[in-house]
Amino acid sequence: MIKTAILVDGGFYRRKIVKFMGNESPEAAADTLYKYCMRHIAHDREDCYLYRVLYYDCAPSGKQIFHPLLKKVVDLKKEPLYLWNTEFLNALRTKRKFAVRLGKLADEQAAYNLTSDATRALLNGRKTIGDLTPADFSLSIKQKGVDTRIGIDLVSMALKKQVDKIVLIAGDSDFVPAAKFVRREGVDFVLDPMGAAIKPELSEHIDGLTSFVATLGNDQPTD
Repeated sequence: MIKTAILVDGGFYRRKIVKFMGNESPEAAADTLYKYCMRHIAHDREDCYLYRVLYYDCAPSGKQIFHPLLKKVVDLKKEPLYLWNTEFLNALRTKRKFAVRLGKLADEQAAYNLTSDATRALLNGRKTIGDLTPADFSLSIKQKGVDTRIGIDLVSMALKKQVDKIVLIAGDSDFVPAAKFVRREGVDFVLDPMGAAIKPELSEHIDGLTSFVATLGNDQPTD
């Protein structure tokens, strides 16, 4: 039996999955993630079973932040996104063999900033300040501790011989040191970047590259 752990970089996963599945309800989104992870188990041609899915993210911010266009303070705790993220994380906690690992948000640095598209439009003269709408702004809050938690769990599982195989759903080359260590400990390390291109330094230190985004909504995953 091949014991397999699946680690999910939540911020990365949510950015990618919305392009394929659109805006789902929190419960439906949790089901989608569960089914996506299970594709890795069902697709494996060896006799394997799921050890655990570890989902890494941050709890939504309830901070009050000034919006420069609306010229008022926005209470994030009253925004729909806060409720959605809270319900989504709670739904994941009810899934069998799912564990949620939370980092922290750098609330003190949170701000509404112009999107890159809006900035280009202003610079190119296609928009003026008076043309801006709330859609031209995005909330910027950096995560803290998520990558560190992923790295620690990767190393810990390899050292303790808890699993034979690890699937990492992510696309960041920051995991290269942990990936190298895991492979040296004899663990099969597979990366799922959900169709995104990965840097050469990351592809050099993995044992396999598998993604199922092209088959979402279908029954059969493919390499």
